[in-house]
Amino acid sequence: MKKILFLLTASAAIISCSKVKDGEYLITGTAKGIENGKTIILQGMDPATRMSVALDTVKVENGKFEITGKVTEPAFHTLIIQGANQPFPFILETGEIKVEIDKDSIHKSKVSGTYNNDEYTTFNEDLTKTQKSLVDFQKKNTQKMQQAQQAQDTVTINSLMKQYMEIQTEVQATSKKKYLAYAESHPKSYISVLLLQGMINDPSTDIKKAESLYNGLDESLKNTIPGKEIKTKLGQAKMPAVGASAPPVGSAN
Repeated sequence: MKKILFLLTASAAIISCSKVKDGEYLITGTAKGIENGKTIILQGMDPATRMSVALDTVKVENGKFEITGKVTEPAFHTLIIQGANQPFPFILETGEIKVEIDKDSIHKSKVSGTYNNDEYTTFNEDLTKTQKSLVDFQKKNTQKMQQAQQAQDTVTINSLMKQYMEIQTEVQATSKKKYLAYAESHPKSYISVLLLQGMINDPSTDIKKAESLYNGLDESLKNTIPGKEIKTKLGQAKMPAVGASAPPVGSAN
């Protein structure tokens, strides 16, 4: 009995320590290399116009910053850092989100603390490994390609392009398999609904497979903006083509 009471007390303590309520977010960030007073803008997308909008602006103080607010569903947002050469993407959702900004190397910045952001980080790491052969080829042959273009060496140019296309085709095929496997095994991940949205927009996608994946998604994801768009497109895909003749009355099913 004492053990049960202890576990209940511990659980209550953990819950009470949370700084945010359901539907709220708290972004706590460290800003490596960013001077005091520099601004960080939280940027999202207006669902009606699909245009980028600034949601909040804060200033860096002693290498740190905080942004709080309310959110109805997970969605990709960006942090625009004054002095950095590119924005930092992450998933804004309920919870305490931790961000480590590296101004000089934004791609080295990190996000963690919530389920979808942890999944996003892991997914990106795996995707980077998948695309490594393509990146390595580019690094190895960029100078060679530039020299061939300057010399108008079409043999070398065509050879390099052929090799690049072969690697690219292989990487794309591997990536598609991984996307499918991820969506099947992560029905609660926001990444899955975005992957499925991409599949729906691909004419070569098996609609029955896409529908099966959609049906397997967590209800919370089906109610997001991309989730609703997927449902609409699946419905449209089932509709008969314009101009298609209806079956004769009384014909066998």
